[in-house]
Amino acid sequence: MNTNRSTKKSPAAFFILVYVFTLPFWILSTVIKAEGLPDNLPITDVGATFVPLIVALILVYREEKFDGIKRLLSKTFDYKNIKRKVWCLPVIFLMPFLDTITYLVMRVTGLPVPSSWHIPSAAPLVFLAFFFAAAGEELGYMGYAIDPMQERWGALKAGLMMGAIHAIWHYPSMIELGQTLPLMAWGTLFTIGIRILIVWLYNNAGKSVFVAILLHAIGNTARSIFPGGRPAFELGNAAVGYSLVVIAAIVVVFLWGPQTLSQYRFSSGKKV
Repeated sequence: MNTNRSTKKSPAAFFILVYVFTLPFWILSTVIKAEGLPDNLPITDVGATFVPLIVALILVYREEKFDGIKRLLSKTFDYKNIKRKVWCLPVIFLMPFLDTITYLVMRVTGLPVPSSWHIPSAAPLVFLAFFFAAAGEELGYMGYAIDPMQERWGALKAGLMMGAIHAIWHYPSMIELGQTLPLMAWGTLFTIGIRILIVWLYNNAGKSVFVAILLHAIGNTARSIFPGGRPAFELGNAAVGYSLVVIAAIVVVFLWGPQTLSQYRFSSGKKV
């Protein structure tokens, strides 16, 4: 990683501008209604989800001109950074695995989730929509802000801060969806937990932003096509599914260490 390039970046300016630029979408969401989006998301979320990318493009242009813009956009598919392909396994299968465990626990505990399930025919289109939406967020969060934050505070603290900021950024959308306070609380813990998992995979997969985008998109798709859809997933304030993500994040921190999330505790000092 080019440290000099990283030190030019301003995460504080990035987060402030993300909130400022998203404000019009939050206001519009109270008057513009539409149906048919995945998970019944507000139509204005379509625009808001690309605000982190837009802000990052503005900042990298100020710092590095068009070379910076080209470099940032190229991170969308920077899978060649992944030197150890074993890390593709958790990227692809972690969230579906956790959602499968979520379903089984919900069934055992008597929550009224459907007893049968089939993959909707629109699932590939849902995934593509979530992939582009995830790119709009992760090119900003992971493509621009995460490296200088890690250099200053370490991986865990950077993940915690970014996760909290990202969670709060979602509050207006949560309120527009009519979510309860307990569900919002669990959603906050989930957003922080998933950010730690994203930072973990990003650091171990050659700092590939594509990895962050893919995990984000797969996670959203898996929740959307969960048996009974997102409403079923959120039964019991989504405590089952979201707590599993938090537990996974805690396990990752214990095994890979808080400073880098990439030094496996039982590998004799070698990265796995």
